[in-house]
Amino acid sequence: MIDDDMRMKKSTDRKLPDYELSNLPAELHHFFGQIPVWLDRAEEGDNIILSTRIRLARNLKSSPFPGRANREQLSSVVNRVKTALNRIKICKDMTTFEKADLQPLFKKAFVERRIISPVFSEKEQIGMVAIDPDEQLSIMVNEEDHLRIQAVQAGLSLHEAWRQISRLDDELSENIDFAFMPQFGYLTSCPTNTGTGMRASILIHLPALSMADEIEATMKKLAPSEIAIRGFYGEGTDFIGNIYQISNQLTLGRTEASLINRLEVVADKFSEMEQEARERLLDQQKDEIEDRVHRSLAILKNARLLSSEEFMKYISMLLLGVDLEIIDEISSLELKKLMIFTQPAHMQIMYEAPSDLQSRDAMRAQIVRQKINSIA
Repeated sequence: MIDDDMRMKKSTDRKLPDYELSNLPAELHHFFGQIPVWLDRAEEGDNIILSTRIRLARNLKSSPFPGRANREQLSSVVNRVKTALNRIKICKDMTTFEKADLQPLFKKAFVERRIISPVFSEKEQIGMVAIDPDEQLSIMVNEEDHLRIQAVQAGLSLHEAWRQISRLDDELSENIDFAFMPQFGYLTSCPTNTGTGMRASILIHLPALSMADEIEATMKKLAPSEIAIRGFYGEGTDFIGNIYQISNQLTLGRTEASLINRLEVVADKFSEMEQEARERLLDQQKDEIEDRVHRSLAILKNARLLSSEEFMKYISMLLLGVDLEIIDEISSLELKKLMIFTQPAHMQIMYEAPSDLQSRDAMRAQIVRQKINSIA
């Protein structure tokens, strides 16, 4: 009877085939067939500061901001940016997608890969996105501003991200006349971006501070009015999996160097306090933290339904367990891959996951179950 039960249990857990990515257009196949380089190159064990992003807002001189432009003016901006990209050597390998040609599913997947913003994905407006092959550099055209240029790097790499994006910005400036006034700096749709037009941010994982119920106090202490704390996908999104996005709030009257240096100091302080909280937990609540890590592992090995929020909560605990050497059979990189490939749009692309919520949660649980059991 026990053997029959075991056979029945095994028979319900068939191996999921990967989606035939070859059926996708070649330019999409490239992106969804790879792990983002900023994730793939992350140092093993660096699970506090996950990634760095710098974004520049730029607008074309004598053109209305996207929110006030008509279709003809928006199309003109797209064409002018395309022309500029064709002239710039470092942009020759970029792939461009016009919004009208991208299905909603692929726009959502680009949001999940942190290439485009939720606002850009959802807004029905003429626009374009240009992405370099390794996804470290990208440009949204006609989001809130005419150009939103961004550079993404693994870990705390503000200076390297600035080096990359500054070079691209200089090249674009030689081919596009940006809206700029000496007394104000770069002119932007939102006044808080006027000046440098720069937003530098880090994606940071703070499970120990959360377990110690010290998140709110830490944020008040380390995040003054010039620093903003947002959710996983940025402004207007939720905090999930103990992951937060921390960025500069103001740009007017500041230099790029001062903004980067200020955020770097804040990032180092958050990282230091999270590390201290981890050491306290190991010293004072070792049984509790080991229990939570192993419970999370057991749930992911056996769950039949997993929402995105539940999955991120348990993955957060496993990443903490890897860092604290509570579990050593799983690599943090494999867990981070799951963070990308179990998001809704990626599941639909890679596994032909159903769009209804419960069926998708069941498939997510099966994907995670098979992956975790194969590596743990």
